Amino acid sequence: MNEVIWNTSFFIIALGILVTVHEFGHFWVARRCGVKVERFSIGFGKALWRRTAKDGTEYVVAMIPLGGYVKMLDERVAEVPESLRSQAFNNKSLSQRSAVVAAGPIANFLLAILAFWIMFVIGVPSVKPVLGGVAPHSIAEQAGLRSGQEIVQIAGQETLDWESVNLALVGELGGETLPIQVVDTETSQSSTAYLDIRQWQLDSEQQSPILSLGLKPFNPTISLAVAKVVEGKPAANAGIKEGDVLVALDSVSLSSWQDFVDYVQARPEENIRLDISRDGNALQMDLVPEAREYQGQISGYVGLAPEIGEFPEEYRIDLHYGFVESIGKSLERTWHLSKLTVSMIGKLVTGVVSLDNLSGPISIAKGAGATADYGLVYFLGFVALVSINLGIINLFPLPVLDGGHLVFFAIEGITGKPVSERVQEIGFRIGAVLVMALMSLAIFNDFMRL
Repeated sequence: MNEVIWNTSFFIIALGILVTVHEFGHFWVARRCGVKVERFSIGFGKALWRRTAKDGTEYVVAMIPLGGYVKMLDERVAEVPESLRSQAFNNKSLSQRSAVVAAGPIANFLLAILAFWIMFVIGVPSVKPVLGGVAPHSIAEQAGLRSGQEIVQIAGQETLDWESVNLALVGELGGETLPIQVVDTETSQSSTAYLDIRQWQLDSEQQSPILSLGLKPFNPTISLAVAKVVEGKPAANAGIKEGDVLVALDSVSLSSWQDFVDYVQARPEENIRLDISRDGNALQMDLVPEAREYQGQISGYVGLAPEIGEFPEEYRIDLHYGFVESIGKSLERTWHLSKLTVSMIGKLVTGVVSLDNLSGPISIAKGAGATADYGLVYFLGFVALVSINLGIINLFPLPVLDGGHLVFFAIEGITGKPVSERVQEIGFRIGAVLVMALMSLAIFNDFMRL
C-alpha cells in the first residue's frame, strides 16, 4: 500500500508539472497575441481551488489530474460581444493562431531542456557500462563479447553509462547488424563486435534491450545477508529481519543469493524450511513464497533484497558539467531522445516494435515513484523524458491534438480559407476515436503487466 501511495503521489506531481507547463505555453502566447483567456485549468471535473484575476481570467485546479485546458474567447464556441471580438481566438491572424497552438508542445521541449540542464549541473552518479558476462548462446556471445569489456560506442554513439547503452540499443531495433565498440578493462585493447540482430525483437515480456541481447552488466559481489525486507510480504511475515544471513533452504546449503532466488521462484505457494544466522545464532523458520507472474510464468516471491558490495572506484562515473556546458548537453540529450521517440513511434506503426510496449498511466506512475526513490536527478530525467513524449504526441496530425489544429492551419495557409466546420468536426471525431483506442490499449497493457 505504501508503494501505491508513493507512486501515485509522484505521478500526480510529475503530471501536474507536465500539464501546467504545457497549458502555460498556450496561455502565455495567447496573452501575448491579445487573445482573451477565460479559464486556465489544471485538471478536469470539480474545482478544488478557484481564483478569478482582475482581468477576468479564472484560474482553476480541478479534481481529476489527467490533463488541463486553456479556454479562450472564441466565436465558434459562444457568442462574443462586439467590444471583445478583436480578442477572440478565431479573429487572430493565421500566424498568431498557429503560435498559440504550437506553444504547448514547445513548452514541453523547453521543460525537458531545463530539467536536463538542472540534472547535469547537479550531477548524475552512474557506472560505466562494463560487462560482467554474457548469456550462453545469446546474440552477444555469438558476436564474441565477454566479461570485463567496457562498451564505449554503439553504432557510432558514445555510451558513457548503462542508460546511454539502453537508449542506443533501442534506437537500433529493426536493423540487421549492430556494431558495438568495446575496450578491455585489463589490457585497454579496443575492438568492435558485430551483433546479428535480424532476429532480435523486443516485447513487453523482456526485461530490457540489454538483457534481451544477452549482455550482463557488471555487478558487485552479492552476499547472503539481507539488506531489505518488504513489508507485508512472505519474508516479513515469516519473521526475517534486515541483517539476517541466509544459510540453507530445506537443509540444502546456499552458496549464493542466486541459489536462493532460483529455489524460491521454482516453489510458489510451497512451504520452505529456511535456516538463517542472526547475531551468531542459528534459527529456523517456515517460508511460503507467494505466487507472482514473471515473464509470462508463475514464480515464487518473498520480498527480500540482499546486501550488495561497492562498485570499484574505476567503474564509477559522475555525469557532472558546468553551467554553460550543461546547456549544450541538455540540448543534445533532448534532441537525441526526440529523434529516438519519433523513431520508436514509426517502428510501432510498421510493426517492428510490438504494440505491447505501449505504456499507460500505471506504468508512468511506477516510473515516477521508482525514479523519485532514487533521487531528484533521476526524477528530473524521468520528467524530461515524459515531457518530450508529451510534446511529440501532441504534434501528431490528429484533429483533437495540437498537431491536428496545425494541419488545419497549414491547409488554410495554402488554400487561403479556413477548413470547413463540417470537415473539422468529422476530423475531431475520427481523432478522438483513435486517441481513445490508443489510450485503451496502453491501459490494457498496464493491467497485463500487473
